[in-house]
Amino acid sequence: MKPRFLLVPLLLLAIPLLGACGRKVGDACKTSFDCNESDNSRTCDIAQPGGYCTIDGCDERSCPSEAVCVRFFPRLFLNRPCNPAAPTDCHDDELCLDSGVCAPRATERRICAHACSSNDDCRGGYDCRLAGTLGTMALVSLPPHPVHFCAPHETP
Repeated sequence: MKPRFLLVPLLLLAIPLLGACGRKVGDACKTSFDCNESDNSRTCDIAQPGGYCTIDGCDERSCPSEAVCVRFFPRLFLNRPCNPAAPTDCHDDELCLDSGVCAPRATERRICAHACSSNDDCRGGYDCRLAGTLGTMALVSLPPHPVHFCAPHETP
């Protein structure tokens, strides 16, 4: 058998494997290659358990249909209370989160996270979390309802 004829059976074997790769926001990954089908818009956040396909630097309209744009603030810096209804308690370089704490704007990270309505919508080791808790805030101008996203399970 000539070497070029070996290529066809190998390609046929590889096609099912390509379909098994994670392609949606929230899927498991090891590298950003695992998250992309046709472009390089998605990255693999390997700091999350099992990796997490996402899109960094999102806005209200840049996440795909299975995802929502979530603003993350390191909990280390969330130590001063504020009133979200009248957020004058925070400095100019801070934002009053829905949970009632001031967050430094410079620490914000925006990512597309897998949207969910229950834990069943999330993969193993992840829970359906309400945005606005644990240093997060949904990036929406007029939310029609509370925003939930899949996040690593929190251990007490």
